[in-house]
Amino acid sequence: MTNPLETRTDGAVETPSAARPATYSRLVLPAMAANVFLLSMIQTLVVPALPLIGQQLHTSATTVGWVATATMLTASAVTPLFGRLGDVYGNRRIVLSALLVTLIGSVIAATTHTIGLLIAGRVLQGASFGLFPLAISVLRKELPIARLHHALSITASALGIGSGFALVATGVLTQHGADYRRIFWLSVVLTVAVLALAAKALPRRAGQGGRVDYLGALVLGSGLVALLLPVAQGHEWGWTSARVIGLFAASAVVLAGFGFLQARTRQPLVALSLLAHRPVLATNLASAFVGFAMFSVFLGATFFVQTPRAVTGFGFGASVLRTSVVYMLPGTVLAIPLGPMAGRIVTRYGPRVVLLGACVLGVAALAAMAFLHGNSVEFIVGLVLANVAVAVAYAAMPALLVTHVAPHETGVANSINSIMRTIGGAIGTAIVVTILTSETVLYRTPAGPLALPTEWAYRTAFLLGGAAFTLAALLAAFGFKRSGH
Repeated sequence: MTNPLETRTDGAVETPSAARPATYSRLVLPAMAANVFLLSMIQTLVVPALPLIGQQLHTSATTVGWVATATMLTASAVTPLFGRLGDVYGNRRIVLSALLVTLIGSVIAATTHTIGLLIAGRVLQGASFGLFPLAISVLRKELPIARLHHALSITASALGIGSGFALVATGVLTQHGADYRRIFWLSVVLTVAVLALAAKALPRRAGQGGRVDYLGALVLGSGLVALLLPVAQGHEWGWTSARVIGLFAASAVVLAGFGFLQARTRQPLVALSLLAHRPVLATNLASAFVGFAMFSVFLGATFFVQTPRAVTGFGFGASVLRTSVVYMLPGTVLAIPLGPMAGRIVTRYGPRVVLLGACVLGVAALAAMAFLHGNSVEFIVGLVLANVAVAVAYAAMPALLVTHVAPHETGVANSINSIMRTIGGAIGTAIVVTILTSETVLYRTPAGPLALPTEWAYRTAFLLGGAAFTLAALLAAFGFKRSGH
C-alpha cells in the first residue's frame, strides 16, 4: 500500500530517497516551530494594546487600527510569493530574508514615537507571515517521512501558542499604562533569537529552479488587499459606504483576473487545479473558519472578562494583567504539550479525524462560553477547551495538505492556506468588533455614563465562533475521501 505522503495529486509516486537527504539536523524542527511561533505572536501582540497605543501617541482609534491592519495587508501580498520563492531559490535564503525584514520592522516599531513610522514598522513585520508556508516546505524536504506528521503538528500548533503567549505578554508588559514599545522590544529580542536558530539549523540547499510569476503575485496581492482592507476597516468606514462596496467589487474583479491570468501562464504562481482539488479546497475553507473562531474566542473573551460585573451584572471586572495571567495563560500553557500529542494522534488516526475531533470540541467550548459564564472557573474551562480546539485543528491542517499535494506545490499550497486563515481571522475580528460596538447599553457610573456591550452581544460572538467550528467540522467529515484520511 502506498504511503499517502508519497503520493502526488496526479497519481505519481514520490521516491523518498530522492526527495529527502539521508541525514538531517535535529534543530530543523525547533527552528521551524520557532518561526511559526514568532509570526503568530507578531500578529496578535498589538491587539490588546491598541487603546494604549492610541492614548500614548494621541491618535484616534481609526488611525491606530492600522497598526493591526498593516501586517495583514502585507501578509496577503507576500505570503504566496515567499512560498514560491522558497521553492525556486531555496528555503534557507528566503526564511532568513523574511526574518531580517521582520527584525527591521520590529526595531522601527520599538524606537519610533510617531504613528506613521509605527505603521511602517508593522508593514515590514508583515513579512513574518510568509514564514509559515516556508516552514512547512522545509520540514517536508528535510525530515524523514516517518517523522513528518509529528513535526508538522508541532509546528502548526505553535500558531495557537504564539497567539496565546502574545496576549499574556502584552498584558504583563503594558500593565499600569507602561510604555507600549515594550511589546515591540520583545519582538526584537525573539526575532534575533529565531534568526540565529534558523541560520544554524537550515542547510544550504539549492532551490528547484524555475520561474517566479511576479505579475501573478502582484495581481493576487492586490486582489487580497482589496478584499481584506474593507473587512478590517468596515466597522469604521461603514459597511454600506462607497469605499467598502467599491473595494469588495474591485477585489472580485482583480481576483477573477488573477484566475484568468494563471490559466494562461506556463509556470503560474498558483495552479488553479490545485485550488479546485477537493481536499485542498476543504482544508483551506476549514482554515478560514477556524481562523474566524479563534479571533471570536480571543477578542470576545478579552473584553468579556474585563467587563465590570458591578455595573453590568456579568463579566469579572478583570484588569489587563489579570486577564492575561488568570484567563489567557492556562490555555497557552496547555497548548505547549499539545503539538507532540497531536502529532502522535495524527500519525495514528490521520489528520482528517483529528481536525474533526478538534472542531467538535470547539463547538462545545464556544457553547459553554456563551451560556456558562457565571463564574471564573467555568469560563476558564471553556476558554481552555477553545484554545485546545484551535491548536489541535491547526496542527492537523499541514498534514492534510502535505498528504494531498505534490512536493513542489507544498509552499504555495500552505501559502494559500495561511492566507485563508488570515482572511478568516480578519472577518472574525471585524464581525466581533461590529457586534460589540453596536449592541451596547449606556450605564450610569460614578465616573459618568459608560457604554458597554450587552451580555447577548458576547453570546452572539461566541455562538458565531461555534458556528464557524461547526462548518469546519462538516468539511472535515465530508470534504475528504476517506481513503486519504
